Amino acid sequence: MARPSAPSRPLYLGPRIKRLRRELGLTQQAMAEDMGVSPSYIALIERNQRPLTADLLLRLAATYRLDMADLAAQDRDDHARRLAEALRDPLFAEIDLPALEVADLATSFPGMTEAMLRLHGAYARANQALAEGREAHAATPAADPMGEARRFMGARQHWFAALETRAEALATEIDGAGGSAEWLRQAGVRVRAMPASVMMGALARYDRHNEQLLLDECLGPQRRAWQIGLHIAYTSLRPDIAAIVRGESFASATAAQLVRRALAELGAAALLMPYDRIARAAQALGHDPQALADLFGLEWQHAALRLATLNKPGHEGVPFFLVEQDSAGNVTRRMDGAGFPFAAPSAAGGGGCPLWTLHQAFARPGEVLTQWLEMPHGERFFSVARTVDVPTGPGLPPVRRAMALVCPAAHAPRVAAARGADPQATPATPVGVTCRLCQRTECPARAQPPLGREILPDDYRRAAVPFVFSES
Repeated sequence: MARPSAPSRPLYLGPRIKRLRRELGLTQQAMAEDMGVSPSYIALIERNQRPLTADLLLRLAATYRLDMADLAAQDRDDHARRLAEALRDPLFAEIDLPALEVADLATSFPGMTEAMLRLHGAYARANQALAEGREAHAATPAADPMGEARRFMGARQHWFAALETRAEALATEIDGAGGSAEWLRQAGVRVRAMPASVMMGALARYDRHNEQLLLDECLGPQRRAWQIGLHIAYTSLRPDIAAIVRGESFASATAAQLVRRALAELGAAALLMPYDRIARAAQALGHDPQALADLFGLEWQHAALRLATLNKPGHEGVPFFLVEQDSAGNVTRRMDGAGFPFAAPSAAGGGGCPLWTLHQAFARPGEVLTQWLEMPHGERFFSVARTVDVPTGPGLPPVRRAMALVCPAAHAPRVAAARGADPQATPATPVGVTCRLCQRTECPARAQPPLGREILPDDYRRAAVPFVFSES
């Protein structure tokens, strides 16, 4: 075994020695006896109050059959790497931090380095909590049923194998019957289009007594197909949906109902766009929601919803994040994925980044807006956004929302709207999660100063950007 050379300067490896001792299952007393030193000396080394001498390093290597030179270098390099990553946070953008100084700090003062890493980790977690709309005194799950439902669905990546399998089998039956309306007729349920006076404010209503599915006669063929799919999901897929909901203890009945609703929508999408068919079509058509909607006889938002659920293990589609919101910024649908950071509007965190075209879609209704996005840490994404209209009844105001599909830049070449562009060379819009979490100092669209930055007075000079920040 190679013997390590003596260090040229004091070597402080307290956390690593402590970790090593615990990995070996030793007490400080036992290690001290092995090393021929006092337990208090081992304690001082572990607290980085004494350096590790060359003699003790050699004894450690010989006693425990370890190459301590490699271990020390690995620990030092790991500290330096983690610290360098933390210091790339835009919060430190204006501070001169030479790589040599970072490496020296990690090598000579690993305890201080670990303290800094823990502080930055706490800061990052607080930012994430703020991005998710949670306060330090976060509300109980029962007080946030929508958040609980979203987390339940997101933790499973909106993929439920049993539901998909049953939906695929039903889709085969429906195709064999000549369509969903005919399949229902053969099952004893008539599908009828009725005037608003009969529907009483409903888009669809199941008359169980007369075995009729009543649909608002003003619904177009795409919306009618979706409502029939939802009805089949709520009835024929009811046992599968119920089994999933029963398998989780929700904090409130509302959360359970929201999950049930989301599962029914997934079921309807799986019935109308069976996995294998939609996966092949998505590949052939470049994951274009409109092309897929036209192919399956549905609307843009239905195809977008299905694209965000193509997560079958081993047969995944492009990873998409999906969000839908109204003109006031209220998020009405959110399907997390693709590693895209998103801040729910909140009193503490504010709204999203106004430079994202999702927020500009209302000014250009029906138009598909594509955009390359670059986050403060350099991650790039490709976004497709447009408005979608929500069906309402007679006498009710029209409802319009904006919806976006976002995928990582690495997957953008698979998306038709991004083909031919270099994901890394194409100019991208610099956006942030929200103003409070974005450290870009030269942003003209900034609404609030970011966390951790002090603004300078503007008594004598008023800049073109909303805020000017001090450098410390």
